[in-house]
Parts: sequence; structure tokens; C-alpha cells
Amino acid sequence: MTTAHTATAHTGTDAARACDRETSITRSLLGYGVIAGPVYVVVSLTEALTRDGFDLTRHAWSLLANGDLGWIHIVNFVLAGAMTMTFAAGLRRAHGGGWAPRLLAVYGLSLLAAGAFRADPAGGFPRGVPAGEVSWHGIAHLASGGIGFACLVAACFVLARRFARRGRAAWAWGSRATGALFAAGFLAVASGAGSAAGAAWANLAFTGAVVLGWAWISAVAVHAYRNA
Repeated sequence: MTTAHTATAHTGTDAARACDRETSITRSLLGYGVIAGPVYVVVSLTEALTRDGFDLTRHAWSLLANGDLGWIHIVNFVLAGAMTMTFAAGLRRAHGGGWAPRLLAVYGLSLLAAGAFRADPAGGFPRGVPAGEVSWHGIAHLASGGIGFACLVAACFVLARRFARRGRAAWAWGSRATGALFAAGFLAVASGAGSAAGAAWANLAFTGAVVLGWAWISAVAVHAYRNA
């Protein structure tokens, strides 16, 4: 083998190694999107079923940040936000940029803010703590949640368009459905739904929408990981 051939072979090997390293990094980042949702949902549901006085039909998961054990949900918010932002970085590397990674990064940032700014006690939770005036951190929590949820819905439709352009009809329709259902669930709980029965239905619908949103993020992460 000539010197030129040897140099070419080494160059090709180095390029392959660099490519493998970049792919490995991208997949590692995307992997956080796979686990972010399951971790957040499992921890939140465990808290909801074990915390004294918490009622899934009356209380949003954000209220779990209150009380002596509130630190658990605050950490849950922070971990979910950090993992979502890491996933967004991986999606940017996999897709070469675009609006979807940016929107998901803002959603992750909103989760960090939700952990930093605790929701006000409401609906008798924590037990024995009456609902008082809306605090500044309660307002900040609601604002960060509203911005984050809007970005998640927008990301669903942005990726739906991308999937449609690539001929992935099922992924496109699934993303649109997720965005529409999440928006409907958020609007339902934000409206208060009038009666007690309506409020219970709206709260459960929003909880289901949150679970659906996380399931969509995990599915997109798995899809991107396989195609990285």
C-alpha cells in the first residue's frame, strides 16, 4: 500500500470515528427525552396517591410542591426540566436546528421555573392550609406554566408539519392530535369548568393531557434516537 493510500485510509477511519462519536453524543442527549416523561409521571402519581389530603379530581399536580414533602415535587420539576432541555439539544443536533428544539427547550425552562416558583395552596391542599391571596410566586408559577404549555403545543404542530413533509402521516396526525388535546385540557382547567362536577372533569382532563404530552415527548425521542 502506498503512502497516499495509507493516509487516505487513516483519514477515512478518523472521519468514521468522529461521526460515531457525534452520533453517540446525539443519542445520549435524545435518551433524556425518553426517560423525562416516565420519571415525572411516576413520581407525581406516587406523590398524588400517597400524600395526605391530595385528591386527583380536585388538585393539580403542581400543588404537590407545597407542604413538608413539597421538596420532592420541586426536585421532580427541576429534573424533568433539565432532561427536557437536554433532549431539546439532542433534537437540534439530530434535526439541524429549527423551531421544535427551541420550543421544547423553553418548555423545559418553564418546568425549572415551575419548580422555583411554587404554586399557591388551593382546594384544601395541603390539608389544613387555607387558600389565601395569590402570591407573587403563585403568579410566576402560573405564568411559566402557561408559556411552557403554549410552547409544547406549538412544538407538536411544528413537528407535525415536519413529519408530513417527510411522508410520516401517522406521526403527523399523532402530533397534531397531541397538540390539540393538550390545548383543550389546559383550557378546560384554566376555565374552572363552573360546577364542582365540571371542575373535577376538567382537572382529570388536564392531568390526562399532561400524561399525553409526556408520552408524545418520549415517543418523539425514541423516533429521533432510532434515526439519529
